[in-house]
Amino acid sequence: MSVASIVDLYRYILQPIAPFSFIGLQVAPLDLLGVIRLCVAMRQLREEQHRRHLAKSNRGPSEDPSFVRNVTATLLVIYGGEALTAPYLGYPPSFMLSGTFPMICTIIQALVDFMPVVPTPAVSSELPLALLDGFTRAYLLCNFIPPIVTTHTSLLLAHSPWALLLTSLITANGGFFLVNLFSFLEPTSLAVQTPPEIQPYGWTAADIWCAPVVTGLYALLTHAQPFWADLHNTLYELLGMTVDGKQPLPVDPEVARATCAVFLALLFTGRTARRFGFINIASVSSKLMYCLKVNNFKRII
Repeated sequence: MSVASIVDLYRYILQPIAPFSFIGLQVAPLDLLGVIRLCVAMRQLREEQHRRHLAKSNRGPSEDPSFVRNVTATLLVIYGGEALTAPYLGYPPSFMLSGTFPMICTIIQALVDFMPVVPTPAVSSELPLALLDGFTRAYLLCNFIPPIVTTHTSLLLAHSPWALLLTSLITANGGFFLVNLFSFLEPTSLAVQTPPEIQPYGWTAADIWCAPVVTGLYALLTHAQPFWADLHNTLYELLGMTVDGKQPLPVDPEVARATCAVFLALLFTGRTARRFGFINIASVSSKLMYCLKVNNFKRII
């Protein structure tokens, strides 16, 4: 799939859906697909935690399932990060401006919860969904988060690359951090626990570091801030790619977003393959080290 086709696909899945647009609601297919994916994943995680709870006899009694708790966890994943950054950036979070999307999330969560069964995660389903995850995450990291910083009334914030990357990191990951912190997915009573993100090597999870990396890549390609334009020019000079001393032009935002979507889709596909045993990280690492030390990139073992 070429970048141009991805741009066209984005344009299609971001068009408002007719039944909603008739009553003035701007809901796109990407929104619905993303929410359905999240609600199903949240139920899968809860059921996995319940199975682990039953397998350990020393754990406390489980609570009865609660739809309110389930939908609270889903909304916390979606809006928790935004709620954390909004006070520091001085803007009203989106869930305070409109109740349309929270209501859609609530309805979809109810439908998913009342389904007799949801499929158990398997490579046949997770690999295609890795592509969807790449598209939805790219939209969040390229279209939703950067304007919050780059259009800020304070030039100190609007031109700060650190503010941009930090906002991306917290907004994209803050929701799941709070859900794990207060053990929303556990079948027991709510209790404070150490989230996986700050456990040993938790920061190495792809979901954590991909947020600032992709937002930074998008800002670099589109020259979202003066810093990124200067960095783009510096990289061109270091790589000897400048022509007649001309500075590189910014990439079209849609093309930059498509590039980020491809990167994320490949990243999540690799993570899924590793999770289901299709990639042996230790074997790959040893082969790469052999190439670096002995073969100088000429041959892959």
